[in-house]
Amino acid sequence: MPLTLGMTGMDPATEAALKAAFDNANARIGKQWRQAPEGEADYIVVDMDSMYGPMSWLRLHAAGKRVIGLSSASRTQTDYHLARPFDAAALATLLQRIAAEAPPEPAGMSPSPVPQDELREEHPAPVDEEAMAPGPVPGEPASEQVGTLEPATVAPPEPPRERTLRDWFEPGVLAGKRRFARDDGPELFIDADARTWFGPSALKPLAGYFEGAVAEGDFEPLDDAAWDARTGALGTAQPLSRLQWFGGLVAGKGTLLPGNDPGGRYKLGKWPQTEREYPKHFRIATAMMKGPATLDEIAAASGVALPEVVDFVNANLATGYAEMVPDAPPEPEEPARGGLFGRRRK
Repeated sequence: MPLTLGMTGMDPATEAALKAAFDNANARIGKQWRQAPEGEADYIVVDMDSMYGPMSWLRLHAAGKRVIGLSSASRTQTDYHLARPFDAAALATLLQRIAAEAPPEPAGMSPSPVPQDELREEHPAPVDEEAMAPGPVPGEPASEQVGTLEPATVAPPEPPRERTLRDWFEPGVLAGKRRFARDDGPELFIDADARTWFGPSALKPLAGYFEGAVAEGDFEPLDDAAWDARTGALGTAQPLSRLQWFGGLVAGKGTLLPGNDPGGRYKLGKWPQTEREYPKHFRIATAMMKGPATLDEIAAASGVALPEVVDFVNANLATGYAEMVPDAPPEPEEPARGGLFGRRRK
């Protein structure tokens, strides 16, 4: 029976990247695992670098759960450690190690025979007279039947969601050195394992690349010799998170991406890398660094149109620089004092 893995205490972008890496890693090791909800999982991955990760770990640790800590730190207090940045290969190695250390399932045991003098007296089961009633006789009108059995209907499985170029840049989804281009557009040379790429410095000309579905076959694999020959004159490698950021920026077209609350309050955890092609982003980032705010409040504070603010928030949610901050629970009211001591105090 496969082991089960759950995830909690992380932002939607990290969870999506981890799920993609898990699918890849699990396929590599012969599908020894399956994903499960937090309450049903044998092992649970917690993002220890997030705001709510340590609290999630404390809760799970107190409940006796086995926790895998996702962290950029060299060590963590959790039972297992998944280093950030992660990929499918690292996750596969960790899952194999955990599976090897997991206690074996107890073998099925045959019940021991019961001594003859301890056997209980058996009694015949009551006869169901309705079940024993004869069926309709051919040629005679059938008696009225109570209820009929309808054939079960099974909903067809949902087709797999097509990936866009942005989806392929999530950690652990793509592997190796690849070339990507469309028609006569600029070439992108992507080292998915190193999380870097070579290509043009301007991002806006690449906007069309992020529209429509992209299959793995659209990425041309390159060996080391071909890679060195094609990228040697292209200057310094750029971080792949830059393309991931741009993919989030152009994906929503002024609307918040699915899974995020339009009425929520958002903030930047750290200052992002702003692009010269988008000078208004500096004003948006300045407003968001002041503290959690709604999208409308950020637009008012920065003086930037709401659709541009939403696109900026989408981009930084995709790279983990932005996060939604839940509302704090209301302070409990102090109970009214009554009785003798309450009156004397007044």
